[in-house]
Amino acid sequence: MYHTPVLLKEAITALNIKKNGIYVDATLGGGGHSREILKILNSDGKGEGHLYAFDQDEDAVNFVAKSELAENRNFTFIDKNFTFLPNYLAMYGVTKIDGLLADLGVSSHQFDTAERGFSIRENATLDMRMDRRQTLTAGDIINSYEQTQLSDIFYLYGELPNARKIASLIVKARSSNGIHDTQTLMQTLKNIAPRGKENKFFAQVFQALRIEVNSELKALEKLLSEATKVLAPKGRLVILSYHSLEDRIVKHWLKTGNAEGKSEKDFYGNSLSPLKLLYAKAIVPSEKEIEINPRARSAKMRIAEKI
Repeated sequence: MYHTPVLLKEAITALNIKKNGIYVDATLGGGGHSREILKILNSDGKGEGHLYAFDQDEDAVNFVAKSELAENRNFTFIDKNFTFLPNYLAMYGVTKIDGLLADLGVSSHQFDTAERGFSIRENATLDMRMDRRQTLTAGDIINSYEQTQLSDIFYLYGELPNARKIASLIVKARSSNGIHDTQTLMQTLKNIAPRGKENKFFAQVFQALRIEVNSELKALEKLLSEATKVLAPKGRLVILSYHSLEDRIVKHWLKTGNAEGKSEKDFYGNSLSPLKLLYAKAIVPSEKEIEINPRARSAKMRIAEKI
């Protein structure tokens, strides 16, 4: 399978899908969530609802073209980043939607395609672009960013306490022949990787680079902002995140209507947030799901409804 969707049943239930509703899958990937949404939209044979799906990855574009989704009249695929959400919905005459689902994780296909450079298991060019039409790569960051910039990235996006040392080693190592592949980067840093926790350390290093390459946190904030605007009353936002930086932004936004988590109230003390967080705690995969799909272990799903 191209990608095993995480928390599939839970996410579809959370959307509270109406057969004649308008929905958005902001991260199509392998189409697992989209297929289930379409099953409900088409369940009465009338097919009055519609699903708009976004994905900037060319592999996803090629996947859709060869799948049955391309022939579904209730489905429209938009090969752009989800930050373009309002522009393209407006192009199709859509001003309000009944629900939006976003699965923010790197897909299994992206991890397993070695040349993309997302995985610590295979040697590959330092790429990490979600959209290979953009120019900035992880290699560009490693070989051209100043030491202080690198340190900030590893500290803020990788949450690595030894970020300054990481940046220093990279700058020293790149001065001769540069650092152009994942194994060379890992070799450069191997002596400061905590013993017994090497995989976690390198995963955090790669996460920091990936976030910077794809402007992931800024894109997430824009998605939440635009989705909140186009969501119809009682419409649902369902967001799956995979690390604390994303989850913190999602939790704050769904609870307060902003990324900082600042609760704004009117004169009478009523919350001004346009959303209502439906569950205080995130929904996480069961032990059985994690056993079947280990990559689901870090997933957290949060749900909010438009007031």
